[in-house]
Amino acid sequence: MRPMTRLVLGVVALAGIFAAVALGLPPHVTVARSVVINAPESAIFPYLNNLHQFGNWSPWTARDPQLAVSYGGPESGQGARVTWTSKKPSIGSGSMEISETQPNRHIDLAVNFNGLEGTSSYDIVPSGSGSKVTWTFGYDSGTNPLRRWKALMLDGFVGAEYRTGLDRLREKVEADRRPTMPAISPASPGGVSSQPAAPSAALPPGAAPAPAPGAPAPQGAALPPGQAAPQSGAAAPGAAATPPAATPPAAQPSTAPAAADATTSSTAPKKKKRRQQQ
Repeated sequence: MRPMTRLVLGVVALAGIFAAVALGLPPHVTVARSVVINAPESAIFPYLNNLHQFGNWSPWTARDPQLAVSYGGPESGQGARVTWTSKKPSIGSGSMEISETQPNRHIDLAVNFNGLEGTSSYDIVPSGSGSKVTWTFGYDSGTNPLRRWKALMLDGFVGAEYRTGLDRLREKVEADRRPTMPAISPASPGGVSSQPAAPSAALPPGAAPAPAPGAPAPQGAALPPGQAAPQSGAAAPGAAATPPAATPPAAQPSTAPAAADATTSSTAPKKKKRRQQQ
C-alpha cells in the first residue's frame, strides 16, 4: 500500500475516533463562577440590571481600555442591550441582551462571544452578612462534533473571564458603599479658637460687671454694704504688696538727766529742814 494511501486512511480513522468520542460528550455545557460581595441584594442588582454599568466592571474592559462599547434599547431591564468590539483577537466582538429579570434575584441574558451564541444569567442570593453572585454561561453544542469539542474548552476560557469580571464587580460595589471621612476644618490662625465665646452670666439691673483682678475700681462705682472704698494709692486687690522702706531705729533717750533730777528732788527737803533748825 502506498504511503499516501496510508496517510489518508490514518486521517479518516482519526476523524472517526474524534467523532465517536464527541458523540459521548455532553450536548450542553454550563460554566459558572461565584463571588461573595459585602452588600445586600438590592444594592448589587442595579449594577447587573443596568447594562450601562457593565463597562465599569467588565472583564474585557480591564484587558482592553480602548474597548468600543455601545448600548441599545432601554437603559435597564428587559430589552437592554450592550455591544462591544475590540482590536485584540482574544476579545473580538460580542453582545449581551437582557431577556428576563426578577428584581434583586435573577437576570437572564442572550449572549454572543465571537460567534459563540449561548445564554447567560446572574443569580443573587444572601450569604452571611453579604450576597453571593453567580455568573453562568450555558452553551448548546447540538450534534455537531466540532461544537462539542469546543464546549470542552469553554470552562478554561469563559470561566477565567467571568472570574475577573466578578472580582471587579465586588471591588466596584464595595468601594461605592464605603463611607467617606468628613472633612476636618483647619485651625484658625494664631491658635485662636473658632468656637464662640460663652455668654457672660446675667447681672441684676443696675449692677456693674466685676472688674478684672488687679484693675482699679471705677470712680463712682457702687460698693456693696460694709465695704469701704479703697484709699488713693492703696494697692489694688491681688497686687503684690511693696514692703515699706526700712527706717533707722530711733535714738534711745539717755537716762542720765533723769537720774540727776531724782537726786536733786530727794536732797532738796533735807536742806530746808537744816535751815529751819538753824
